[in-house]
Order: sequence, then structure tokens, then C-alpha cells
Amino acid sequence: MAKVEVKELLEAGVHFGHLTRKWDPNMAPYVYMERNGIHIINLYKTAAKIDEAGEALSKIAASGRKILFVATKKQAKDIVSEKAGAINMPYITERWPGGMLTNFVTIRKAVKKMASIDRMKKDGTFLTLSKKERLQVDRLRAKLEKNLGSISDMTRLPGALFVVDIKREHIAIKEAQKLNIPIFAMVDTNSDPRQVDFVIPANDDASKSIDKVLSHVTGAIADGLAERKAEKDSKDSAKAEKPSAAKAKATSTEEEE
Repeated sequence: MAKVEVKELLEAGVHFGHLTRKWDPNMAPYVYMERNGIHIINLYKTAAKIDEAGEALSKIAASGRKILFVATKKQAKDIVSEKAGAINMPYITERWPGGMLTNFVTIRKAVKKMASIDRMKKDGTFLTLSKKERLQVDRLRAKLEKNLGSISDMTRLPGALFVVDIKREHIAIKEAQKLNIPIFAMVDTNSDPRQVDFVIPANDDASKSIDKVLSHVTGAIADGLAERKAEKDSKDSAKAEKPSAAKAKATSTEEEE
């Protein structure tokens, strides 16, 4: 993972917090100063926290578990879907489905329903339905795709949650807390960092700031995935070598005889 430079965080506006009257006192350790009624975040601490979070996320990815990204605010949606999609990680950018984690079995049933509709279309069953029924099925499929399409490959609970704006995504935070799922998050000066396991103090409103932090985070996850792949490839090649070595030994034994 590339080392985080304070200068690049500064250029992306990661240091701009909220109005001082809206702050959460628990964010005091991450506040550098106050300027024109706005809190300024200490970017040295932000850089250190991004490195710390990146290292932990890389290990989770290397273990083969998924990291679920959650960001439903307008300025974060496209960035999250692009960055998380690029590393094949699940994400929620529409409304958080209640019980997404605590009632995961029901959510999986909805995802399977989507897959069964796709099968109906492939095997021709869909065409046997009436026009009205086809329209209803299409609407259901579109609704499921919009809300759950990005998590269709998530067959079990995620190994971690990455959240942009913990105040907005408070339901997701509560569900993850109930299940002891580690929470990583961009936390602005108006939020309580105690709700999160890995805090990244940062401006969670500006798209440039969100993009910069997520670039580092997803880069670290990509490193973890590459490490897992390299390990798997070396194991596969070792397995392939064993039979050939045994075969060579058997051949030399036959020749001796």
C-alpha cells in the first residue's frame, strides 16, 4: 500500500470539518484548530489512521472475507460503487435494507429470488406468463437489482463494514455492532468516533475527500487480494509438483530394477 501523504489529503480538502457549534466533543483528539467557525482536522492523524485501517482491511481481504461498503449520500454513491466494484467488493449505495446484517437469511432469499427470475428468462418459463405477470416480475427484478444487486455475490456476513458518514448510516452501524462486525469509517467532526473500531477522521461531505480516502482504502484491499491470489497460486503449483516428483521417483526405481 502506498504511504499516505499529508499534502495530497490537504489538496483534497480532507481537513475541513463541520461548524464548531455542530461538533461532537469526542472528536477533540482529531481536531487541529478552529478557523472561521469551522473545525480543522489534524491531517497527520488522518494519514496515520488511513495507514492503520488499510493494514487491517488488507488482512481481512487476504483471509478471503468480504468488506461491505456503505454510503447512501449523493456525493459518495458513485465513488463507492466505482471503487468497491473495481475490487469486487459488495456495496450499498441506495437505502439501507433494514435487517441487512441482523436478518441476513431473509436478504439472501431476496437475492436468490433475483437469480430465479434470471433463470426463468433463460429457460423460457418467463414467456409462458401473461403480459401482466411479466410486467410485475420485471418490476420486482428491477427493484431487487437496485437495492441488492451489488451484494448478490455476498453469500455470508461480511468480515468488515466500511462506512462513509456514520450519522447517516446509523442503522448499518447498529446492526454491525450487534454482530461484532468490525466497523471502519470516515468520521467527520460532527460524529461520535466511539461507535467505530477504525476511525478515519476526515471530511465526509466533499466528493474529492471521499475519493482520496477511498482510493487508499481500496488500494490496500487490492493488495490483500493480490497476496491471497499469490498464496493460492503457490499452493496450487506445489500440489502440481508433488505428483510429478513422485512419478519421477517411481520411474527411477523401475530403472534401477
